[in-house]
Amino acid sequence: MRGILVGGLLLLIPVAAAAAEPSPEGPDLAYEVVFEATLRPSERVAHASIRLGAGADAMRWLRFHIDPERHKGFEGDGRVELLGDRVLWTPPASGGVLRYVFHIDHLRTPSSYDARCAEHWALFRGDDLFPRARVRTRKGATSVSTLRLRVPDGWSMAVPYRRIADATFEVRNESRQFDRPTGWMLAGRLGISRERIAGSRVAVAGPIGQGVRRQDMLAFLRWTLPTLRDALGPLPERLLVVSAGDPMWRGGLSGPASVYVHALRPLIENDTTSPLLHELVHTLMRARAGEGGDWIVEGLAELYSLEVLARSRTISRRRFRRALDRLEKKGGAAVDLQADRADTVVAARAVGLLHRLDEELRTEPGRELSLDDVVRVLAREGGPITTEALRAAIEEVAGRDLLPRGVLR
Repeated sequence: MRGILVGGLLLLIPVAAAAAEPSPEGPDLAYEVVFEATLRPSERVAHASIRLGAGADAMRWLRFHIDPERHKGFEGDGRVELLGDRVLWTPPASGGVLRYVFHIDHLRTPSSYDARCAEHWALFRGDDLFPRARVRTRKGATSVSTLRLRVPDGWSMAVPYRRIADATFEVRNESRQFDRPTGWMLAGRLGISRERIAGSRVAVAGPIGQGVRRQDMLAFLRWTLPTLRDALGPLPERLLVVSAGDPMWRGGLSGPASVYVHALRPLIENDTTSPLLHELVHTLMRARAGEGGDWIVEGLAELYSLEVLARSRTISRRRFRRALDRLEKKGGAAVDLQADRADTVVAARAVGLLHRLDEELRTEPGRELSLDDVVRVLAREGGPITTEALRAAIEEVAGRDLLPRGVLR
């Protein structure tokens, strides 16, 4: 499965699933998809399009799940049906284009953004620019996708993809038949620092004048990423860290092969956790919480942000233990680990439980086990993470259930 991205920026079309129908041509059908967008900072929008080219007769339809407040003005070749927060596009067999306008700015709180188009830069997720979609194709059909991004003169772009030609980037996702570009992306007047670390091409990017400490972050990643790789498995071929200052949201957010962290967030907080490492754990695990499983996802990210600092000797084991003790105390106020959303109190309690699980695994007689082995099983399975999925992973690793049933409330 292959895809390509064009124009220097990763634009994105998240896909929930791909359905197929029988085809006499067999399993080697390929169809071309071109994702295009023109950024217009004066309007704070991107004029976007999705074009089906050669092999388009393998495509039957695409159904997009949109945000009606951000995706507007759909029109295109063939039949385009707007159904509330869904858009169903049935393109001509010869191919065609679907066009719309994407409003980039998005408030996460009343006064801060998790997507922003300013005068000299734009920061957003491709998953939002090209909305999640379900497609129906002939059996065995796969996409060859490209993205073209047009930006103002003097702007550059940072994306977690390999450039294969001028303004052309390759996108591959071996687990899907419909390739799509995903992750964080940044365009504008940028500063970009690059380094090869632990087998991954790492880039740290931020708008000029936004106070992004690129060299600090790159040095921190040189020190910690090898340990993170040893704990959780191989890093992506490319890894992008994007950052900006106010009015962006003062937190961190993960994405495929990419993370965002606010320019004012420290590399290591006073409580010894690391916002950047926390988001990188999310990125490497590629995990999403199933019902009642958010405590696991957030607890693992917080615990490993500490573990990596300790294992890499960025902090001492004594400081590591003190951090665990503080989290244990904080987590004592948690009522139900399996709440829909894991707040900081629930996450703190989850850290304590997961650390004790790690200690118990390490004492299994005659075997060299740890929580790392459980996390790799969860990552390999790739499904939603739930309490029962965690139990199953523990049983696969240790041969028995080590997660007390009564401790989850």
